[in-house]
Amino acid sequence: MTDVQESMRHILRCESDAILNIPVSDAYDRAVELIIEHVHRRRGKLVTSGMGKAGQIAMNIATTFSSTGTPAVNLHPSEAQHGDLGVLQPDDVMLLISNSGKTYEIIALVELTHNLYPQVPLIVITGNPDSPLAAIADVTLSTGGAPEVCPLGLTPTTSTTMMTVIGDVLVVNVMRLTGFSREQYALRHHGGYLGSKSRGEDTPAGK
Repeated sequence: MTDVQESMRHILRCESDAILNIPVSDAYDRAVELIIEHVHRRRGKLVTSGMGKAGQIAMNIATTFSSTGTPAVNLHPSEAQHGDLGVLQPDDVMLLISNSGKTYEIIALVELTHNLYPQVPLIVITGNPDSPLAAIADVTLSTGGAPEVCPLGLTPTTSTTMMTVIGDVLVVNVMRLTGFSREQYALRHHGGYLGSKSRGEDTPAGK
């Protein structure tokens, strides 16, 4: 076995264990209910945000929600300070991602949000449930804080995997509880492999 293969096995074990150790709690029930209440009942939207790698995960979560019947947008925390905060509406709900729970731009975004619409609830995904961001959240979803598999212990690796999995938990449960159907999925996917598959058509090569 090569060093790369042995490293791969180690990484797979570490990240699998980290996923299995994500704390399961009623915070997920509250988060899902907040999203359903604000988006599906009040007709607001989900607004996700994060900085750096966490921001890329936030964008992916927003696009996945949108494609499965829950309108969502991603708001870059720095651009929010230059006018993009205007995308917010009173009945929205925010999903903020910060592994440290101390990201300056995200803390600033919360302050700006509450200055504009104090009632907008905050769902936070973080590796630090005792952080400043968690303290001001309505719901905190902890990743479990597993160490990064990066040999330096610095590069977002394990943490971004946990964020993605938690996003999947939220998306799937909102889909399940709102009764999102294959037919509704097809209406949102007109092209590509997934569009054809959702309509039961012969699927072309590629996605």
